[in-house]
Amino acid sequence: MSVYLHDIPLAQAQARFQQALAEAGLWRVLGAETIPLDENALDRVLAESVWARVSSPNYHASAMDGFAVRAKDTTGAGPADPFTLEVGSAARYLDTGDPLPNEFDAVIPIENVESLDDAGRLTQEIRKPAFIRIRAAVAPWSHVRPLGEDIVATQLVLSAGQVLRPADLGAIAAAGHTQVTVARRPRVAILPTGSELVPIGSELKSGDILEYNSLVMAAQVKAMGALPTRYPITVDDFDAICARVREAAQEHDLILLNAGSSAGAEDFSARVVETLGNLYVHGVAVRPGHPVILGMIAKSGKPSENMEAASGVGAPRSDMIPIIGVPGYPVSAALTVDIFAERILAQWQGRRPLALPEERATLTRKIVSPPGDDDYIRVAVGRVGEKFLAAPLSRGAGVITSLVRADGLVVLPRGEQGAEAGQSVTVRLYRNKVELDRTIFCIGSHDVILDLLAQFLSEHDRRFVSANVGSQGGLVALRRGEAHLAGSHLLDPETGEYNLAYLKQYLPDLPVKLVTLVGREQGLLVRRGNPTGLKGLGDLARPEIQFVNRQRGAGTRVLLDYHLNLLGIPSEGILGYNQEEYTHLGVAAAVASGRADCGLGIPAAAQALDLDFIPLFSERYDLVIPKEHAVSHLLAPLFDVMADPAFREAVASLPGYDVSVMGNVILEV
Repeated sequence: MSVYLHDIPLAQAQARFQQALAEAGLWRVLGAETIPLDENALDRVLAESVWARVSSPNYHASAMDGFAVRAKDTTGAGPADPFTLEVGSAARYLDTGDPLPNEFDAVIPIENVESLDDAGRLTQEIRKPAFIRIRAAVAPWSHVRPLGEDIVATQLVLSAGQVLRPADLGAIAAAGHTQVTVARRPRVAILPTGSELVPIGSELKSGDILEYNSLVMAAQVKAMGALPTRYPITVDDFDAICARVREAAQEHDLILLNAGSSAGAEDFSARVVETLGNLYVHGVAVRPGHPVILGMIAKSGKPSENMEAASGVGAPRSDMIPIIGVPGYPVSAALTVDIFAERILAQWQGRRPLALPEERATLTRKIVSPPGDDDYIRVAVGRVGEKFLAAPLSRGAGVITSLVRADGLVVLPRGEQGAEAGQSVTVRLYRNKVELDRTIFCIGSHDVILDLLAQFLSEHDRRFVSANVGSQGGLVALRRGEAHLAGSHLLDPETGEYNLAYLKQYLPDLPVKLVTLVGREQGLLVRRGNPTGLKGLGDLARPEIQFVNRQRGAGTRVLLDYHLNLLGIPSEGILGYNQEEYTHLGVAAAVASGRADCGLGIPAAAQALDLDFIPLFSERYDLVIPKEHAVSHLLAPLFDVMADPAFREAVASLPGYDVSVMGNVILEV
């Protein structure tokens, strides 16, 4: 059956693949094995329920250090009418865990008795006094662990499908077992393909791509309870890929064939699957991750003549192995493993599919989604006041750092064309709420030292999450109650002052604290040696100069427009004025890659990408903090870090920063 890059809905793709697995006898637990009950059993999945062989405890045991007594002998004892019991006949000393003698039915803790000698005098002999005096009665079975209190022989201890935790191992041991029967771990082969790929650690040249998808996917598979095998890179050669797939099929239960799943001339995955077996799906309407391949191949490497398509009916075939063609972009690859491989691996181990905890959160900005796709959006999450906020991260399928920075995932089902800012959405959380409650949420202008700030705040048990939307966007977020603070460096053309006029405009009724983080330089970022001979902003009007700008609302863009106006240079005369980046590093990358000749930015970004820097302006970069957050326990470490000499020294070691103004309070209203 040929299915070449024809997107189908996610639910339909999953159902089609599940049907094929079921018909091949593979939609079940793959097998079981009995292993010793030790720490290696941790995280394994029970293939059989565990029933108690013995009771725990298997005798009536003292729960305290004290004296065994007959409860009826203590009836009537009180502070004003103490009873004296002879040790041996009416009482007997026991350590915690000792068997309770048959003639006794209660234990009095040692701290509740007075030890007496033969003459009835108080004695320091605790364990073997002649008599004990008690001043309170005890009920039958007080301070006794009766036989079977924890486990009774023959009772169910754990059900099949349980993922074994540390306490579970103890319970199985207490129930009298030395071994445990668990599901066999599925074996997963991960095959990276592509002539452009090079191993991790290689010296990169133009056109090389580090192959790290297999590293990520192997870690995902391992976390899902399976055993991954990472194969070496296979170049874009059809016969070579077929041979590698045949090799992997011999010893594995599932193959993840990475890259080569789209419609390009060298995308071989679909052809490989059709040649070696059956191709059921080529293209799933999910974003990111469209060119997903789902198929089955024969372990022999040769498709049987009687191999039915997914719609056929046949007896279970143990010679079949599923294969998933995984897109090459890192985010798409990771998402594909989560969506498709996890369901299969869970079924094979007899456990429930992994489910992330969910929380309702408010979107900080609008999302536009393709109407025909299930859209998976990575978000940063924080609690501001009484509500959780979700800030969408970069949407690029190749942006691996968006997975690193993501605190959760928002899924917009097909048919919805996005979501509006301020809309309530369900977030599948990657982090627990304790982490989110210690998260400082910063939205606003970008600066590379925010990463340094995050590093230092982590030493104070705080997470610092920043979203780069520009200075004006940060002030809007504060007005909506969607951030704890915002970075801002908005120049007022009328006064030459920074931020104050904009606070009146955007936050007229919100009490804030305006604190300077740094003074910094701004200038032109150019390639090493300044090959175009740029000297200042006036050169941007040269027709051959390609410029890259910051986004509308960014303080750097406001600064640029202010000085262009002073010079009388219309923005329409600048090639690339409408080509936008959201960070200084984004501008630097555009220049370093040759996509632009120059851009306005900070020297630290130039240094990061080995560019030259032409200084033009000095400015003040402030933190705008609503008063309610400025006095909160959550943000207290922020001010400690700004006063920390080590942090100041770290910032000062970067080019273009003035730390002498750090921590200055410009305004507090």
